[in-house]
Amino acid sequence: MTEIVSPEAGSDRRRQIIDELRVRPGTPANLGGRATRWTGGDTFAQLSADKLDARAKAVRTEGIEQLKEAQELLWASDTYSLLVVFQAMDAAGNDSTIEHVMSGVNPQGVQVVSFKSPSSEELDHHFLWRISNNAPERGRIGIFNRSQYEEVVALKVHPAWLEKQKLPPGDRGPGFWADRYEDLNAFEQHLARNGTKVVKFFLHVSKAEQKRRFMARLDNPDKQWKFKAGDVAVRADWDDYMQAYEDAITATSTAWAPWYVLPADNKHVMQAMTATIIVDAITSLGLEYPSVSEKDREDNAKARQALEAEPE
Repeated sequence: MTEIVSPEAGSDRRRQIIDELRVRPGTPANLGGRATRWTGGDTFAQLSADKLDARAKAVRTEGIEQLKEAQELLWASDTYSLLVVFQAMDAAGNDSTIEHVMSGVNPQGVQVVSFKSPSSEELDHHFLWRISNNAPERGRIGIFNRSQYEEVVALKVHPAWLEKQKLPPGDRGPGFWADRYEDLNAFEQHLARNGTKVVKFFLHVSKAEQKRRFMARLDNPDKQWKFKAGDVAVRADWDDYMQAYEDAITATSTAWAPWYVLPADNKHVMQAMTATIIVDAITSLGLEYPSVSEKDREDNAKARQALEAEPE
């Protein structure tokens, strides 16, 4: 394969790379053993960082074009939907990835939801209530920029936040989190059984790269609005967050809703991978454009005749 994970590249090599990024069900996520910067191994060993970046941009462009076609087919078939989940530490590239990868699709067919702190109404329901309410309808791509997984990552790192959820009394130990993983798996299987394909991305950024991006925001007056002083405080809990992600991804990467761990230190490479995996997810559905009935064909023929008969 001569392209990173290009949809136009050799299918065997592309499939191999996608499989390497996927966390196989029942196996550890192994975040500590996964690279945060993808170099391409022997295939791209001869490329400089700039050339690898340029190749990634080209592949991303191909993927965006492929996604435009795939999304149109998804919309036309009106049978399935796609839910794409993004989870990451701050500054990993969620926003820019969504912006670039979805730049070519019809806005009518895409919805992006960014989950913030739950409202009082949401806190009066079970933790998946607001998630279910925002699941994409048939024919559409739904994107969760942070998601239901905050419930087993951020809340696991900060268990005091659970008190706001008005839960019945009970132990908040390992069994509690195991039950939540089970609920997440069951919910996603329910979606899959009813026509929603679920794909989940963890953007795996290094602590050093996060620091570099934070500094770049602080150095640029036009980017300081994206920086929050509280983001630095979260770095103190980095190891706890990584363990929470390790546990959650290991427990919830399933055949019906797999996790993909994307090396995020190079944004363009990560975006190329994202586009390719989303295209692969849609094409795996085996969709076809709706067939036209014989009566509709006859009506269309009459309509054509009427159009052709109109004076110029």
